[in-house]
Amino acid sequence: MAQNGSNGALSTNGVTTGIAQVPTTTKGAPQNLDEKMPNPGLPRANKAVSAEKPSGGPSPQDRTVLQQHVDFFDFDKDGILYPQDTFNGFHKIGFNIFLSAFAVLVIHGTFSYPSQDGWFPDPFFSVKINNIHKCKHGSDSESYDTEGRFVPEKAEEVFAKYDKGNKGGLYYKDILTMINGNRNIFDPVGWTAEFLEWSALWLIAADDKGLLPKEAVRAQYDGSLFYQLARKTEARRAAVKRDTSKVQ
Repeated sequence: MAQNGSNGALSTNGVTTGIAQVPTTTKGAPQNLDEKMPNPGLPRANKAVSAEKPSGGPSPQDRTVLQQHVDFFDFDKDGILYPQDTFNGFHKIGFNIFLSAFAVLVIHGTFSYPSQDGWFPDPFFSVKINNIHKCKHGSDSESYDTEGRFVPEKAEEVFAKYDKGNKGGLYYKDILTMINGNRNIFDPVGWTAEFLEWSALWLIAADDKGLLPKEAVRAQYDGSLFYQLARKTEARRAAVKRDTSKVQ
Protein backbone atom coordinates (compact mmCIF):
# COMPACT_ATOMS: atom_id res chain seq x y z
CA MET A 1 0.00 0.00 0.00
CA ALA A 2 1.30 3.43 -0.96
CA GLN A 3 1.86 5.88 1.93
CA ASN A 4 3.11 9.43 2.30
CA GLY A 5 5.95 9.89 4.76
CA SER A 6 6.51 12.88 7.01
CA ASN A 7 9.06 14.30 4.55
CA GLY A 8 6.63 14.00 1.63
CA ALA A 9 8.26 10.83 0.32
CA LEU A 10 6.03 8.17 -1.20
CA SER A 11 6.56 4.59 -0.10
CA THR A 12 5.04 1.23 -0.98
CA ASN A 13 5.46 -1.63 1.52
CA GLY A 14 8.43 0.15 3.07
CA VAL A 15 10.13 0.86 -0.27
CA THR A 16 10.57 4.54 -1.18
CA THR A 17 9.03 5.02 -4.61
CA GLY A 18 8.73 8.81 -4.72
CA ILE A 19 10.74 11.78 -3.47
CA ALA A 20 9.06 15.10 -2.73
CA GLN A 21 12.09 17.04 -3.97
CA VAL A 22 11.76 15.28 -7.35
CA PRO A 23 8.03 15.70 -8.08
CA THR A 24 8.04 13.56 -11.23
CA THR A 25 8.78 10.49 -9.09
CA THR A 26 5.52 10.97 -7.16
CA LYS A 27 3.29 10.81 -10.23
CA GLY A 28 1.39 7.54 -10.37
CA ALA A 29 2.31 5.44 -7.37
CA PRO A 30 3.86 2.15 -8.52
CA GLN A 31 1.64 -0.83 -7.79
CA ASN A 32 2.56 -3.91 -5.81
CA LEU A 33 1.29 -6.52 -8.26
CA ASP A 34 2.62 -9.62 -6.50
CA GLU A 35 -0.79 -10.39 -5.00
CA LYS A 36 -2.51 -10.12 -8.39
CA MET A 37 -0.17 -12.18 -10.56
CA PRO A 38 3.01 -14.21 -10.13
CA ASN A 39 6.28 -12.46 -11.04
CA PRO A 40 4.78 -9.34 -12.66
CA GLY A 41 8.19 -8.13 -13.83
CA LEU A 42 8.98 -11.41 -15.60
CA PRO A 43 8.41 -11.16 -19.38
CA ARG A 44 5.75 -13.50 -20.78
CA ALA A 45 6.78 -15.05 -24.09
CA ASN A 46 3.29 -15.84 -25.36
CA LYS A 47 0.76 -14.34 -22.91
CA ALA A 48 -0.52 -10.78 -22.53
CA VAL A 49 -1.85 -10.65 -18.98
CA SER A 50 -3.23 -8.01 -16.64
CA ALA A 51 -4.15 -7.64 -12.99
CA GLU A 52 -7.76 -8.31 -13.95
CA LYS A 53 -6.88 -11.17 -16.30
CA PRO A 54 -3.72 -12.77 -14.85
CA SER A 55 -3.96 -15.82 -17.13
CA GLY A 56 -4.42 -13.76 -20.28
CA GLY A 57 -6.43 -15.14 -23.18
CA PRO A 58 -6.05 -18.26 -25.34
CA SER A 59 -2.62 -18.01 -26.94
CA PRO A 60 -0.51 -20.23 -29.20
CA GLN A 61 2.52 -21.71 -27.50
CA ASP A 62 4.85 -21.02 -30.43
CA ARG A 63 4.14 -17.30 -31.06
CA THR A 64 5.48 -14.38 -29.08
CA VAL A 65 3.01 -11.77 -27.91
CA LEU A 66 4.39 -9.29 -30.45
CA GLN A 67 3.98 -11.84 -33.25
CA GLN A 68 0.40 -12.45 -32.08
CA HIS A 69 -0.16 -8.69 -32.20
CA VAL A 70 0.28 -8.70 -35.99
CA ASP A 71 -0.89 -12.24 -36.88
CA PHE A 72 -4.42 -11.01 -37.62
CA PHE A 73 -3.13 -9.15 -40.67
CA ASP A 74 -1.42 -12.23 -42.11
CA PHE A 75 -4.49 -13.66 -43.82
CA ASP A 76 -2.70 -16.36 -45.81
CA LYS A 77 -0.49 -17.28 -42.84
CA ASP A 78 2.74 -17.21 -44.83
CA GLY A 79 4.56 -15.25 -42.12
CA ILE A 80 4.89 -12.16 -44.30
CA LEU A 81 2.85 -8.96 -44.25
CA TYR A 82 2.55 -7.22 -47.59
CA PRO A 83 1.10 -3.72 -47.98
CA GLN A 84 -2.19 -5.16 -49.25
CA ASP A 85 -2.45 -7.32 -46.11
CA THR A 86 -2.13 -4.30 -43.87
CA PHE A 87 -4.61 -2.32 -45.95
CA ASN A 88 -7.18 -5.12 -45.87
CA GLY A 89 -6.64 -5.68 -42.15
CA PHE A 90 -7.14 -2.06 -41.20
CA HIS A 91 -10.24 -1.87 -43.36
CA LYS A 92 -11.64 -5.04 -41.79
CA ILE A 93 -11.31 -3.64 -38.25
CA GLY A 94 -13.20 -0.49 -39.17
CA PHE A 95 -10.92 2.11 -40.71
CA ASN A 96 -11.92 3.80 -43.95
CA ILE A 97 -9.86 3.39 -47.11
CA PHE A 98 -7.95 6.63 -46.59
CA LEU A 99 -6.76 5.80 -43.06
CA SER A 100 -6.07 2.22 -44.14
CA ALA A 101 -3.86 3.50 -46.97
CA PHE A 102 -2.12 5.90 -44.58
CA ALA A 103 -1.42 2.98 -42.21
CA VAL A 104 0.24 1.10 -45.08
CA LEU A 105 2.57 4.02 -45.80
CA VAL A 106 3.58 4.43 -42.16
CA ILE A 107 3.90 0.78 -41.19
CA HIS A 108 5.64 -0.58 -44.26
CA GLY A 109 7.70 2.53 -44.83
CA THR A 110 9.05 2.28 -41.27
CA PHE A 111 9.13 -1.41 -40.39
CA SER A 112 9.83 -3.24 -43.64
CA TYR A 113 13.59 -2.76 -43.74
CA PRO A 114 14.43 -3.69 -40.11
CA SER A 115 12.31 -6.86 -40.40
CA GLN A 116 14.28 -8.29 -43.33
CA ASP A 117 16.68 -11.22 -42.91
CA GLY A 118 19.62 -9.48 -44.58
CA TRP A 119 21.01 -6.07 -45.43
CA PHE A 120 19.03 -5.54 -48.60
CA PRO A 121 15.58 -3.91 -48.53
CA ASP A 122 12.57 -5.66 -50.03
CA PRO A 123 11.25 -3.73 -53.07
CA PHE A 124 7.76 -4.96 -52.16
CA PHE A 125 8.05 -3.43 -48.65
CA SER A 126 7.07 -6.62 -46.87
CA VAL A 127 7.33 -7.12 -43.11
CA LYS A 128 8.69 -10.47 -41.90
CA ILE A 129 6.71 -11.50 -38.83
CA ASN A 130 9.47 -13.76 -37.46
CA ASN A 131 11.65 -10.66 -37.23
CA ILE A 132 8.97 -8.34 -35.86
CA HIS A 133 10.92 -7.94 -32.61
CA LYS A 134 13.50 -5.97 -34.61
CA CYS A 135 10.82 -3.35 -35.23
CA LYS A 136 10.41 -2.36 -31.58
CA HIS A 137 10.84 1.40 -31.31
CA GLY A 138 11.78 3.72 -28.47
CA SER A 139 9.65 6.20 -26.54
CA ASP A 140 7.06 3.50 -25.84
CA SER A 141 5.60 1.99 -22.68
CA GLU A 142 8.09 -0.91 -22.84
CA SER A 143 5.22 -3.37 -22.48
CA TYR A 144 7.02 -5.38 -25.17
CA ASP A 145 10.67 -6.14 -24.56
CA THR A 146 13.27 -6.28 -27.33
CA GLU A 147 12.55 -9.98 -27.90
CA GLY A 148 8.83 -9.41 -28.44
CA ARG A 149 7.76 -10.71 -25.05
CA PHE A 150 5.15 -9.01 -22.85
CA VAL A 151 6.12 -7.36 -19.55
CA PRO A 152 2.99 -7.11 -17.33
CA GLU A 153 4.57 -4.69 -14.87
CA LYS A 154 5.19 -2.14 -17.63
CA ALA A 155 1.68 -2.47 -19.06
CA GLU A 156 0.17 -1.98 -15.60
CA GLU A 157 2.39 1.04 -15.07
CA VAL A 158 0.60 2.82 -17.93
CA PHE A 159 -2.64 2.80 -15.94
CA ALA A 160 -1.02 3.41 -12.58
CA LYS A 161 0.46 6.63 -13.96
CA TYR A 162 -2.10 7.89 -16.43
CA ASP A 163 -5.53 6.49 -15.55
CA LYS A 164 -6.52 9.48 -13.45
CA GLY A 165 -9.33 8.62 -11.08
CA ASN A 166 -9.02 4.86 -11.71
CA LYS A 167 -11.59 4.94 -14.50
CA GLY A 168 -10.54 1.55 -15.84
CA GLY A 169 -9.28 3.11 -19.05
CA LEU A 170 -7.74 6.14 -20.73
CA TYR A 171 -9.25 9.23 -22.28
CA TYR A 172 -7.39 10.70 -25.23
CA LYS A 173 -5.95 13.46 -23.04
CA ASP A 174 -4.53 10.74 -20.77
CA ILE A 175 -2.94 9.10 -23.80
CA LEU A 176 -1.33 12.36 -24.91
CA THR A 177 0.07 12.85 -21.40
CA MET A 178 1.47 9.31 -21.48
CA ILE A 179 3.06 9.79 -24.90
CA ASN A 180 4.75 12.96 -23.68
CA GLY A 181 5.91 11.22 -20.52
CA ASN A 182 7.44 8.30 -22.44
CA ARG A 183 9.45 10.39 -24.90
CA ASN A 184 13.15 9.56 -25.16
CA ILE A 185 15.61 12.23 -26.20
CA PHE A 186 16.29 12.64 -29.95
CA ASP A 187 13.80 9.93 -30.95
CA PRO A 188 11.39 11.41 -33.53
CA VAL A 189 10.66 7.98 -35.02
CA GLY A 190 9.61 6.66 -31.61
CA TRP A 191 7.58 9.77 -30.77
CA THR A 192 5.70 9.57 -34.06
CA ALA A 193 5.13 5.81 -33.90
CA GLU A 194 3.83 5.99 -30.33
CA PHE A 195 1.48 8.84 -31.21
CA LEU A 196 0.07 7.10 -34.28
CA GLU A 197 -0.28 3.68 -32.63
CA TRP A 198 -2.16 4.93 -29.57
CA SER A 199 -4.24 7.37 -31.59
CA ALA A 200 -5.33 4.58 -33.94
CA LEU A 201 -6.15 2.32 -30.99
CA TRP A 202 -8.23 5.04 -29.34
CA LEU A 203 -10.08 5.80 -32.59
CA ILE A 204 -11.08 2.20 -33.14
CA ALA A 205 -11.60 0.89 -29.59
CA ALA A 206 -12.73 3.78 -27.37
CA ASP A 207 -16.31 3.63 -26.10
CA ASP A 208 -19.05 6.18 -26.72
CA LYS A 209 -17.71 8.37 -23.92
CA GLY A 210 -14.22 8.43 -25.40
CA LEU A 211 -12.74 6.02 -22.85
CA LEU A 212 -10.28 3.40 -24.09
CA PRO A 213 -10.93 0.41 -21.76
CA LYS A 214 -7.99 -1.29 -20.11
CA GLU A 215 -9.09 -4.69 -21.42
CA ALA A 216 -9.05 -3.35 -24.99
CA VAL A 217 -5.45 -2.27 -24.45
CA ARG A 218 -4.53 -5.70 -23.11
CA ALA A 219 -6.30 -7.44 -26.00
CA GLN A 220 -4.51 -5.39 -28.65
CA TYR A 221 -1.15 -6.51 -27.25
CA ASP A 222 -1.89 -10.15 -28.20
CA GLY A 223 -3.96 -9.18 -31.25
CA SER A 224 -7.22 -10.69 -30.01
CA LEU A 225 -8.83 -7.24 -30.10
CA PHE A 226 -8.48 -7.12 -33.89
CA TYR A 227 -10.49 -10.30 -34.37
CA GLN A 228 -13.23 -8.87 -32.12
CA LEU A 229 -13.28 -5.58 -34.03
CA ALA A 230 -13.36 -7.38 -37.39
CA ARG A 231 -16.44 -9.37 -36.36
CA LYS A 232 -18.22 -6.22 -35.14
CA THR A 233 -17.31 -4.29 -38.28
CA GLU A 234 -18.47 -7.10 -40.56
CA ALA A 235 -21.80 -7.30 -38.70
CA ARG A 236 -22.26 -3.53 -38.82
CA ARG A 237 -21.49 -3.30 -42.54
CA ALA A 238 -23.80 -6.22 -43.27
CA ALA A 239 -26.61 -4.48 -41.37
CA VAL A 240 -26.05 -1.27 -43.31
CA LYS A 241 -26.10 -3.23 -46.58
CA ARG A 242 -29.38 -4.91 -45.61
CA ASP A 243 -30.97 -1.60 -44.67
CA THR A 244 -29.80 -0.03 -47.93
CA SER A 245 -31.21 -2.88 -50.00
CA LYS A 246 -34.59 -2.55 -48.25
CA VAL A 247 -34.76 1.15 -49.10
CA GLN A 248 -33.99 0.42 -52.74
